Amino acid sequence: MSATIRTATDDDWPRIWPFFEATVRAGETYAFPLDLTVETGRGLWMERPPGETVVLEDGSVVLGSAKMGPNRPGRGDHVGTASFMVAPEARDRGVGRALAEHVVAWHRDHGYAGIQFNAVVETNTAAVALWRSLGFEVVGTVPGAFRSPTHGRVGLHVMYLPLD
Repeated sequence: MSATIRTATDDDWPRIWPFFEATVRAGETYAFPLDLTVETGRGLWMERPPGETVVLEDGSVVLGSAKMGPNRPGRGDHVGTASFMVAPEARDRGVGRALAEHVVAWHRDHGYAGIQFNAVVETNTAAVALWRSLGFEVVGTVPGAFRSPTHGRVGLHVMYLPLD
């Protein structure tokens, strides 16, 4: 794959929206509201400083996107967080791993002490395996905190990677 990762611009949103909406509607990985519009979705995904949203593109095709930044404001802003989405047609092609490695490096480069994922759906085994392969640990699971259309109520993992 000869893809590149770069900072997303507002002009990228129309290319992110189709897989963002499809991922949200599938209901297996994110607890975003199902009645999202293009504009409410944009507000949830397109980070502003000190955070950033990136796209991974191959030529002019956006294959995935990630957003990252501080997990909490104020006294919690030394720990980062991130979210990822990969276009369905690009899954199993290394897009998620490339974005994940980029996000870890971004947090290191910006001086974060660690990265905390607040809500990794436990049945999203591909994501859990990816994060574990990069050194993240499950530090807790909230039982039944996510309503999966396929699996019913399942747990949400809190995962953490120390960076310092």
